[in-house]
Amino acid sequence: MSGNKRQRELARQKYERQQQRRTQQHRRTQLRTRVALVMLGVFAVVGGVILVGSLFGGDSNDAAANQDASPPPGECEYRSVDRSGREVKSVGTPPPVAPLTPTVEAIVHTNKGDIKLELDQAKAPCTVNSFVFLAKNDYFDDTRCHRLLTGSAGGVLQCGDPSATGRGGPGYEFNDENLGGAVYTKGVVAMANSGPNTNGSQFFMVYSDSGFGPDYTPFGRVTKGLDILSQVAKGGVTGPNQDQPKTKVVIKDVEIVSA
Repeated sequence: MSGNKRQRELARQKYERQQQRRTQQHRRTQLRTRVALVMLGVFAVVGGVILVGSLFGGDSNDAAANQDASPPPGECEYRSVDRSGREVKSVGTPPPVAPLTPTVEAIVHTNKGDIKLELDQAKAPCTVNSFVFLAKNDYFDDTRCHRLLTGSAGGVLQCGDPSATGRGGPGYEFNDENLGGAVYTKGVVAMANSGPNTNGSQFFMVYSDSGFGPDYTPFGRVTKGLDILSQVAKGGVTGPNQDQPKTKVVIKDVEIVSA
C-alpha cells in the first residue's frame, strides 16, 4: 500500500472511531434526559399530591392523630385529683358532654343580696357545665366568699370554696378555656386556679378592672349586683394575709334560672 493510501485509510478509521464515540455519547445523553424527565414527572405527581393534601386537609398520620387528640365540641374531661392537703366536698362529677346553648342565667343568692350572672357557655362550655352541675347539686349552699383583693391592681371577690380556706374543691379538675385575649374588666366572672388546667369550684367576680395575665378562664359576667361587691370592698380586708373580706359574704344558694 502506497504512503498516500495508507494515510487515507488511517484518516478514515479515525473518523469512524470519532463517529462511534459521538453516537455513543448522544445515546447516553438521550438516556439521561429520559431518566430525568421520568423522575421529574414522579416528583410532580408526588408534589401535587402533597399540595392537594395541604390545601384540602389530607389524611396524613399526623393530621389524623391531631384530629383524634381533639375532643368533639362540647365534650369535657373532669379528672380526679389527689386529695392530700385539700379540703374536698364531693357531689360527684359533671356529665362529660356540655349542653351547647349560648348562655346560662344564674342568681347567686347571698346574705348581702342577689348577684345575677350571665354565663357564656358558647366560649367556656366545660366551665359553665361544671358550675351548673355544682349549683344544681347544692355545692355552693352556705359557703363563705373567702378572698377579697383590693387596691390599684384591681379588685375581685373570690368564692366557691366550701372550706373557705382557699384549699377546697370538688375532688375533680378540668382544663382552661377561653384564654385567648382574656381580660378581667369590671363585671367579669372567671375561675380561680392553682396553675394551668387546675380548675375546680373556686371562682371570682371582678368589681374593679384588674390587670391579671390571661391565666384564668373567663366564663361569664355580672349583670346585676356589682354594687354589692363594691360595698363589700369598701369594708376592707383582714386576716393574716390581709385578703379576707371584713364584711362576711355567704352564698346561701346558686339558682340556675335558664340552662
